Amino acid sequence: MWRIMKNRALFFCVLSILTVFLFVMDLCSGSIWLNAFSLFDSRSADTMAYNILWNLRLPKAIVAILSGAALSISGLMMQTMFRNPLAGAYTLGVSSGASLGVAFVTMCSTLITWFPLYHFGTVFAAIAGSTAVLVMVLAVSRHVRSNVSLLIIGMMFGSIAGALVSLMQNFANPDALKLFIIWTLGSLDSVGWTDLPMMLVVVLSGLIISVLLIKPLNGLMMGEDYARGLGINISHTRMGIVAATGLLAGVTTAFCGLIAFVGVAVPHIARGLLGSSNHRLTMPACALIGAMLLLVCDIVSSLFTYPLPVSTISALFGAPIIIWIILKN
Repeated sequence: MWRIMKNRALFFCVLSILTVFLFVMDLCSGSIWLNAFSLFDSRSADTMAYNILWNLRLPKAIVAILSGAALSISGLMMQTMFRNPLAGAYTLGVSSGASLGVAFVTMCSTLITWFPLYHFGTVFAAIAGSTAVLVMVLAVSRHVRSNVSLLIIGMMFGSIAGALVSLMQNFANPDALKLFIIWTLGSLDSVGWTDLPMMLVVVLSGLIISVLLIKPLNGLMMGEDYARGLGINISHTRMGIVAATGLLAGVTTAFCGLIAFVGVAVPHIARGLLGSSNHRLTMPACALIGAMLLLVCDIVSSLFTYPLPVSTISALFGAPIIIWIILKN
């Protein structure tokens, strides 16, 4: 027992060190290689390198960590709640719902005069859209027992949201349409120091709810009847998962656009590396691995003359893992 705990402590220590290493590498890499430690040198406070590190790369690296952790943990909770290995913010249409909310604010802004602040309106709409789709999928899950059927229904909800977005695109003005299309490509550098506190507060709120749900999530893994036998309130647990997932997936989609495959792939990587499905272990592992994955995607993206959308890189990493999961099962 002591050896197992010692090995797991070493595992999390290695993950933490790798995350810090990739964070520093993300600060250094780009069109110009910079020394990340110059941030702590008072003599370089007025140089161009310092301004690039402080105003561009540091917020982007922090956003990569927050987004990776948020998407991974939301995917983990949805896979547990729906007992479906392919459940995630993207596959169950949750991201499409968030996209619908953002599209409504972005392309119908001329009709909306009651949003005092654009960013607050965007984040609120994204969270509302993702939560609405998740609630609909959750309602349908009570009548559908097949995981495959539930997955298809989630994709259909996503298709409906996509159709509504296409309808709004047809009537949007060119400037708003261009803004929305750029947003859909996915980007980590659209969040500056002004927006970062808001994203941090929402993500931390979702993570706190997720941590409080660890015991009920472990109970749900054995089935709802077993969870009720342990005294777990199923309806309250579902509402908590919906709230946490809506916050985590919604705010990430609002600020960073559509980032696919992270929420589906990372929980499987965490469970495979740990050899356990205990959420006390898999949840922090998902947070660290998800952060590492998006940091790697951002580093790879910055190697090109014109940086690629982060969703493109995440798809190249995540899609093969999902194919492997399907073939294995």
